[in-house]
Amino acid sequence: MPDPIIIRLPDIGDYRDVAIAEVLIAPGSTVVRDAPILVIETDKASMEVPSLFAGVVGEVIVRVGDRVSQGSPIASLRAADAFAEEASPPPPARDPEPRGKEIRCGLVVLGGGPGGYSAAFRAADLGLDVVLVERHERLGGVCLNVGCIPSKALLHMAGLIDEAKVASAHGLVFGAPRIDLPAVRRWKDGIVGTLTGGLTGMARARKVRVVRGTGRLAGPHALAVEGEDGATTVRFERCIVAAGSRPARLPFLPDDPRVVNSTGALALAAVPNRMLVIGGGIVGLEMATVYSSFGATVDVVEVADHLMPGADRDLVEVWRAANRDRFHRVMLGTRATSAEARPDGIWLHFEGADAPPASERYDLVLAAAGRTANGDRLDAERADLAVGRGGTIAVDRQMRTSVPHIFAIGDVAGAPMLAHKAVHEGHVAAEAAAGHAAAFDAIAIPSVAYTRPEIAWVGLTEASAAAEGRRVSVSRFPWTASGRALASDAAQGATKLLFDEATGRVVGGGIVGAHAGELIAEVALAIEMGADAPDLGRTIHPHPTLSETVGLSAEVEDGICTDLPPARRPRAGAGHRESQGARTAIA
Repeated sequence: MPDPIIIRLPDIGDYRDVAIAEVLIAPGSTVVRDAPILVIETDKASMEVPSLFAGVVGEVIVRVGDRVSQGSPIASLRAADAFAEEASPPPPARDPEPRGKEIRCGLVVLGGGPGGYSAAFRAADLGLDVVLVERHERLGGVCLNVGCIPSKALLHMAGLIDEAKVASAHGLVFGAPRIDLPAVRRWKDGIVGTLTGGLTGMARARKVRVVRGTGRLAGPHALAVEGEDGATTVRFERCIVAAGSRPARLPFLPDDPRVVNSTGALALAAVPNRMLVIGGGIVGLEMATVYSSFGATVDVVEVADHLMPGADRDLVEVWRAANRDRFHRVMLGTRATSAEARPDGIWLHFEGADAPPASERYDLVLAAAGRTANGDRLDAERADLAVGRGGTIAVDRQMRTSVPHIFAIGDVAGAPMLAHKAVHEGHVAAEAAAGHAAAFDAIAIPSVAYTRPEIAWVGLTEASAAAEGRRVSVSRFPWTASGRALASDAAQGATKLLFDEATGRVVGGGIVGAHAGELIAEVALAIEMGADAPDLGRTIHPHPTLSETVGLSAEVEDGICTDLPPARRPRAGAGHRESQGARTAIA
């Protein structure tokens, strides 16, 4: 009998040490190639993990709650004779006869989000004849219209409310806020309109033709677009797929206006009395922050045993301490298992470590349990384009798919599902389509939770370093020792850096505190440039600023920080220097 096949976690992008939310196989299960075997949960999305092999499951090595990275063993598999014979290959795809209007171009970009419009504009700047297909009325995709930008506008308003409350403890007393929801919505929508209008102008200036409608592949060199003006066939030489993602659907939730996804939550139709957020990742906690500041009583339920998968626990604990009184209940290691719509609200039942004993009633339920890539909605088979079970499309370093003249970027190209990743991938794809020697070679991609306080991280985390067996040292600088943090009433924060023990280079970092999302860029640059502790610590940072904490954390690593108590002398035979009680080593 041949040795069993070990199924391992495939490449899932920049994510490491992710939590298993669901195991879809059991010993004795028959698995076909590309069938889902796991559901993993990152900070932005829940993703199905497909099997790369067919056969019968022998042993399942992992269980719900385990943390895995690329290469982690999942299960053993015995090859099944039933799968030995490969099906005859289908005939090659052919382009269809045109329907409605016909447009010809050198490059078509499917999707007008940050990745799509960036790809289209870069390609146009390089001299290509570009058509941009967008199904929504305005360019900008989810991020500009119903995601990144409107959420930050509401978080800004929530922050003003919170700041006014805190100021009373320092002698600056405001009355209770009067929230004019229609005015708040107009302000939010005005920001979105300004940005999306600017994109329309830039497309016009670059002579990028914009076609409105839903596009699907109709052949290797054809895109069928259905819009309000009828059908259009776009004939192209090259194509960049930037079709994005959609909120994951939880099947037990009823079809009811009181159950919303992130788009519905951003509409801010009303402030409920009681609200449940399903999912303790970035999107869920950002919206929980907004609604709690606006006056709702908010519960959060998360299937993992911690919030914000992807971020180190010590950073999240600082955030939890700062938000101890914000939420009514945070249920970890718990899942919502059923829901019923009644006249008085949505009633949900829970199971798990922190589950309440009886069903709970909510006026609004936000499903924020991740997103699903839209690759499965493209009719990709008509172009012989391979799409994975999770709706993602495999690409190489030039963002090329299995069809050499078709590229894929952004959410549809896999995790992490982040707009800033999509933009850089879009530039690479456009340059490669134009014949340039471009490649996506980013070492690290930062993640940010724009909560209060913010949490940001980039590169290796302590958890991922331990999972990979990487020897790193960790230096920390507490914001209680930062003059600017104290003067800004932002002392609940910390900055930490991870250094490779062998090379001394920065390989990761995390920040929790005010404006962490702005500060993390310096750490990302340090990783990309191969900087070490002296490079960061001896760079003069302005004083007093929060940015100093990055340099001071590097000084802790270098043993020269004078803003903390002195370093203890190393013990005889110690494996590493003990400095200021804020540096640790991880093997």
